[in-house]
Amino acid sequence: MTDTQGGLRGWAARRGGSLSRLRFTSLRLRLVVVFGLVALTAAVSASGIAYWLNREAVLTRAQDAVLRDFQQEMQNRTGALPVHPTQDELQRAAGQMAGSSQRFSVLLVAQDTDGKTVYGNSGGINGFSLEDVPKSLRAAVNKRQKVADGNKSPYHLYWQRVDQHGTPYLVAGTKLVGGGPTGYMAKSLEPEAKDLNSLAWSLGIATGLALIGSALLAQAAATTVLKPVHRLGVAARRLGEGRLDTRLRVSGTDELADLSRTFNNAAEALEKRVADMAARDEASRRFVADMSHELRTPLTAITAVTEVLEEELESEAGGIDPMVEPAVRLVVSETRRLNDLVENLMEVTRFDAGTARLVLDDVDIADQITACIDARAWLDAVELDAERGAHARLDPRRLDVILANLIGNALKHGGSPVRVSVRIDGEDLVIAVRDHGPGIPEDVLPHVFDRFYKASASRPRSEGSGLGLSIALENAHIHGGEITAANSPDGGAVFTLRLPRDASRLTEENGENGDAVANGGAHGPADLGKEGA
Repeated sequence: MTDTQGGLRGWAARRGGSLSRLRFTSLRLRLVVVFGLVALTAAVSASGIAYWLNREAVLTRAQDAVLRDFQQEMQNRTGALPVHPTQDELQRAAGQMAGSSQRFSVLLVAQDTDGKTVYGNSGGINGFSLEDVPKSLRAAVNKRQKVADGNKSPYHLYWQRVDQHGTPYLVAGTKLVGGGPTGYMAKSLEPEAKDLNSLAWSLGIATGLALIGSALLAQAAATTVLKPVHRLGVAARRLGEGRLDTRLRVSGTDELADLSRTFNNAAEALEKRVADMAARDEASRRFVADMSHELRTPLTAITAVTEVLEEELESEAGGIDPMVEPAVRLVVSETRRLNDLVENLMEVTRFDAGTARLVLDDVDIADQITACIDARAWLDAVELDAERGAHARLDPRRLDVILANLIGNALKHGGSPVRVSVRIDGEDLVIAVRDHGPGIPEDVLPHVFDRFYKASASRPRSEGSGLGLSIALENAHIHGGEITAANSPDGGAVFTLRLPRDASRLTEENGENGDAVANGGAHGPADLGKEGA
């Protein structure tokens, strides 16, 4: 057993430890193990009972035959001896008794006329002796029993099974009634033991065959049962991968067939539901895109009018009635807000339609951030911590959109000073924008990048549209990057932008997938989506 275990350990080591990683989670393995345990239990129980019954039958039959012959020989041979026989007479009688059909060894013990104990042994000097008889058996044979109605004889025949030098023996003894010698008999049970050993081997082989047969049967049953389950698992994985036309072939009327029908019905309902949702989503995107394009024409005219009104407001002549001036300023600001909202919606539509493209260029990060801050007159409110000379191959317009949204959001909701720090982390560019405001509430953090989400429901008409951070995140994603929001332990919110320093690989992969990388890209105003969440 030790060698076998060592061999298994060696095999597992050669297989890279696969045996140690095997876990009792396979349904097939569990079925085989359960079948094997049931078969092993049944086979061992049946074999044990059969062995025990056959053992008792074999030993009892041999024992009864020997004891009956010995008792008969005692009556016939020793009954003819005198009450005080000589040693020669005992020796001769013992030899005659041993020559019976059962071939057992005999020891006769008596007292001669002088009161001396004499022995008669069928095997000579080195044969069966009194020391070979257990003391308990000798005591029982020599004990005189009380004669009563239930006991007609003062002495009885007693027997005992013993093991001498690895060989089983049946030892028996009795005392001749009416006076005379005491006889002892020893019969080897080695033939019967060999027969029982052969029976045990046969039962062991039968148990092993039953175990092997049960394992094969369990394997066949597991294959029959698990094949539909395997097909169901494959179909479920394909369905999860988006192949909604996946269906199972149904055969039979059992529970597994019902499960397959249920899966098919669920897949059909899911496919229909997804198709309906895709159609509605496509209609929604088309509506937003069409609405945005349709709004641009009137917005162009309105913007031109508001610019004229704004020039009138700023002119020294003061051609605007002071009573009308607040209304004019409101129209101007709301027109700008509406124009920004339309541009944001158009940009979101491009992302949803998958038409947004990268136009890559080598960018000096410090210069790009400085230009973004300077264009929006934020130099006095923003602190920049960036080393000159750090370059990255990115889309500068989209990077400007991201920075404008993050810094503008920090200034609006956190207040100055806003600190922008830049560091290089391996192949990534990491830009952190931190404000010194109250931070972001914990219940708001998971939603800051959601479209049209505003932290304060009581300010539905705040300056921001709720699309700025969402657009910033989409621009980070198109670079293969990410933006995360958190609260600083020292106070204030921290938005961390992580982008690859070289997005060329991403554009190459998109080109291989059939998405051409346009040189023009999806351009909008430089301050696109600058309002925060």
